[in-house]
Amino acid sequence: MPIIIPANSAAGGGFNVANSVRFDDGASSYLQKSASSGNRRTFTFSTWLKRSNLTSGTGSSYTTFFSSDVSGSNSFRFTFNDDSGSDDDKLMVYYYTGSHQLKLITNRQFRDTSAWYHIVLAVDTTQGTSTNRVKIYVNGVQETDFASSSYPSQNLQTSVNESGAPTRVGAGTSLYFDGYMSETVLLDGTAASPTSFGEFDDDSGVWKAIDVSGLTFGTNGFHLNYENSSELGTDANGGTTLSETNLTALNQSTDTCTNNFATMNFLSGSFSNNTLTEGNLVLATTSGWRWRPSTIAPSSGKWYAEFKPTSGGNIYTVPGAVPQVSWASIDGETIGTGAGGENKSVGYSYDGNVYQGNSAVYSGSSYTTNDIVGVAMDLDNFKIYFSKNGTWQNSGNPASGATGTGAVSLDSSLTDWSVSPSAAGSTMACNYGSAPYAISSGNADGNGFGNFEYAVPSGYFALCSKNLAEYG
Repeated sequence: MPIIIPANSAAGGGFNVANSVRFDDGASSYLQKSASSGNRRTFTFSTWLKRSNLTSGTGSSYTTFFSSDVSGSNSFRFTFNDDSGSDDDKLMVYYYTGSHQLKLITNRQFRDTSAWYHIVLAVDTTQGTSTNRVKIYVNGVQETDFASSSYPSQNLQTSVNESGAPTRVGAGTSLYFDGYMSETVLLDGTAASPTSFGEFDDDSGVWKAIDVSGLTFGTNGFHLNYENSSELGTDANGGTTLSETNLTALNQSTDTCTNNFATMNFLSGSFSNNTLTEGNLVLATTSGWRWRPSTIAPSSGKWYAEFKPTSGGNIYTVPGAVPQVSWASIDGETIGTGAGGENKSVGYSYDGNVYQGNSAVYSGSSYTTNDIVGVAMDLDNFKIYFSKNGTWQNSGNPASGATGTGAVSLDSSLTDWSVSPSAAGSTMACNYGSAPYAISSGNADGNGFGNFEYAVPSGYFALCSKNLAEYG
C-alpha cells in the first residue's frame, strides 16, 4: 500500500482556509435552509471536500453532499454514486421528477480518502448547446468523460432555488455525506467557472483555494466557511444561516483544503471487525486486535500526536509507530508485538508496558478511559517517546536529540512511519492536530498548527501538509 502524502493541499503561500466541518454519516449530520424564489435554471455549487468513507459495494448509500429534494418525485442531488458495481464512487448529478430530467455520471472514480478535492457544479439550462447546460469540474479541470450522460432540456427549471425547497449541504433526504467540507458556496443566478473559487499555484501547479468573498451570491446563495463553531451553518456573506442537524462545535475542524491533517487510513490496515467514524479519527473494534495507519507517514522530521481511549469498562489499546514494512503483517497483533514483520513497530500498552520486537522494553504507567497518551516520534534521530496525561514515561525527554533520554530506538533503515492506534474490543480517538473530542486546554505546535491537550515538545509538529512540506 503506497504512503499517501496529499499533494493537492501542500501548495505554499496564498489564501488560507481556517476551518472545515466534519460530517459523519453514522450521525446523520447535515446543514439545511429553505429556499426563497430564485433562479432555478442558472446556479453554481462549489465545495472542497475530503471523503472519509467510500460507497463501494454497499448498494444503498449514495454519499450526497448537495441536494434540493422537494419530494421523492422532485429531487436534485449532487453525490458520489453507489450501485454495487462499476459506477461506485463516481461523481453523479441528477434531477428526478418521476424520470431523470438530468443525469451525469463520470467515468472517473474518486477513492482517495486522504486528499482534498475541489468540486464545482455549474448549471445553466438556458444554453442552446445541451452539453453547456451542466458542467462538472474537479480541481480546476472540467470532467468530459461520462459513463452516463443525459443533459436537461433547454430552459428546464430544477428544484434548486425553488421557493420552499430544502437546500441541504451534507445530505439528500437521507444518504448522508461522510467526510470534511470547507469553503462551500452556492451562487444563485450565475454559472461560474472554477477560477471563481481556485487557481493553479505558480510554483507547484497544484490547484488551490482563493478568496471568494467578492462573488455575487444572489437570492439563495451562501458562503459557508465554518468559522463560527456555535453556528456552523453561518453564511459568511451575511445571508440566512443554515440550520445544523446533529452538528456541534466538536464538528468544526482545522483540517482544511489549505492544510490537510492526517487521519486514519480508510484504505489500509485492518478491514474486519472495526469501524472508522468522526472523519476517520475514531477507531472502534469489536473483536481481535485491529489497527489503522495514519494517512501521512513521514520518513524524517519530528512529529507529535495524542490518543484517547474512550471505551467504557476495560480497555485494550496500544498506540505507537509502525513502519510501512510492518503494515501487511500487523493485523491481529498489537503494535510492538508479534513474531512477524510487525516486530519493527513500537507501542505503549494500556497496561503500562512499552513493546518492541514482541517484548516489553520498559514498564511505565498504565492508562485507562479518557487518559491522553502522547506520542513523540523523532525520525531525525530515530527515537520514540510516550507520555500519559503530559508526563513522559521512563523519564523521557523528547528534546534530548541523539541522546534519546528515556526513548526507544527505531530502526533507522526503515521508512514511512505511521503514528497509529491498535485496539481490541475497545475504542480509540486520535488527535493528529484536529481532535474529535473536546480539548480543555489547547496547545499548538511551534508553527501554530494543531490543538492538543498537552504541550507539544519543542521541535515537534502536528502531522499536516504544511508541516510536512517544511520538515518531512
